[in-house]
Amino acid sequence: MARIADSKKTVARMTWLYCRAHHREQAGSDGLCPECRVLLDYARDRLDRCPFGDDKPVCARCPIHCYRPEQRGQIRRVMRYAGPRMILVYPLDGVRHLVQLLKNRLKPR
Repeated sequence: MARIADSKKTVARMTWLYCRAHHREQAGSDGLCPECRVLLDYARDRLDRCPFGDDKPVCARCPIHCYRPEQRGQIRRVMRYAGPRMILVYPLDGVRHLVQLLKNRLKPR
């Protein structure tokens, strides 16, 4: 499942960027604070259970919202902060994510 693996890598990098900027003093040995570690583990679990598999749309365009409201708000904050910075820090992943977003925007809901 290449799409799921790519999504896991992207969400991990976005979470790391967010945590580094907002919770640096609380970071553990993996660079994440406990709150961000729990969020990342939750996101990975949700990706493992995605019924779409490799046909998975980006979460913002998904017809099934599998995140609980609290985690959905948290991941939105992370993505709003880290998304634009991905191009600078992880250019290939940032471009890949942008392409996926654009592809999904062109598909009818």
